[in-house]
Amino acid sequence: MTLDSASSPLGSAPRRSPPRKQAFRLNGMWHDRRARGVVAQVAVISVLLGLGYHVVANAQSALAQRGIETGFGFLFQKAGFAIGESPIPYDASDTYLRAYAVGVLNTLKVSIAAIVLASILGLMIGVARLSSNLIVNRLASAYVELFRNTPQLLQIVFWYILAVALPGPKQAFDLGGLAFLSNRGLSMPGPGENARIWLVAIGLIIAVVLVRMLTRHAARKLRETGTQTPVLVPAVLLLLGCPAVLWLLFGQPADIEIPRLQGFNIRGGLQMSPEFLALFLGLSLYIAAFIAEIVRAGILAVDRGQIEAAEAMGLRHSDVLRRVTLPQALRVIVPPATAQYVSLIKNSSLGVLIGYPELFNLNNTILVSSGNTLEAIAIMMAIYLSITASVALLMNLYNASVQLKER
Repeated sequence: MTLDSASSPLGSAPRRSPPRKQAFRLNGMWHDRRARGVVAQVAVISVLLGLGYHVVANAQSALAQRGIETGFGFLFQKAGFAIGESPIPYDASDTYLRAYAVGVLNTLKVSIAAIVLASILGLMIGVARLSSNLIVNRLASAYVELFRNTPQLLQIVFWYILAVALPGPKQAFDLGGLAFLSNRGLSMPGPGENARIWLVAIGLIIAVVLVRMLTRHAARKLRETGTQTPVLVPAVLLLLGCPAVLWLLFGQPADIEIPRLQGFNIRGGLQMSPEFLALFLGLSLYIAAFIAEIVRAGILAVDRGQIEAAEAMGLRHSDVLRRVTLPQALRVIVPPATAQYVSLIKNSSLGVLIGYPELFNLNNTILVSSGNTLEAIAIMMAIYLSITASVALLMNLYNASVQLKER
């Protein structure tokens, strides 16, 4: 007896399931953890945007009922107030937008100057904290303890009181006939009205590029031949020489003025107000104490064996610090130093207490004068966020360039 292959399960051909459709299925998406996460994030963002729109719409409606105009059109209206210190031409007939530009430039001016001084002082004091010289070590430790453990606002007020307590212009401290220090601030040689600062900036940029190429060449030559190439003197000559060459090639357009006492005031040159000096010193000296500790921690993080190996090769202590210790310590130093730079920029708003016309101070005047409180606060927040985010981005890029890479 034979079995019918068509009716027998053993002889029948296996049934094929119908092909799955590639269409998007909600059921499958719901069981996907990543898809659920995306849906949840979109839902949360949508709720937050809706709440924000509701709050802003209600605020605009309430202001409109009281006859208060909203929007950013006020930026193009006449400001109607003067600013005591401005790096660009400004008077009361200019717009609120130009007043904001003055505030941003003043904030950047004091912040950048303070970052430079804080970085230099922090590096020097951090290295001094590790010195075997007892006097140097104790002085550096005293600086860190003093400036780190006193409120920054107190330090700013102290420097301002000290600055305004200086003698008047006629009894000003004469610093070699080139600079004067008085209760009007610090007067020092600077560019005149017809100076072309952009030529000096171009010269410095060219010099920095050449110095970078020189240091790379010296490092490559040291690796390949073991011969040290002097770098410091050529670098200084390049930094001074490139701007000087451009100054000579373009007919000496940079008019440098020397401050002179005229009447009851010191005129000419570069003028730094007491408010600027107080805020500059308060920011830089305070942050330098924190950077010094960051530098010290970064140096201590370097393996002691590498330092001993470099000293065994006959390198001087300064060469070991510059070529072995600091390059490796930078990967530890840069991230926390970035946080200190961002903190310094934000703390420049403390200048409002001593009357320095930085962004926060001018924004208070603008929101009172214009009545656009919400818009003024939003503009100030956006500016501070843009500045600090830009600094953090640049420092992160630099941090990525100094990290040790495996080959």
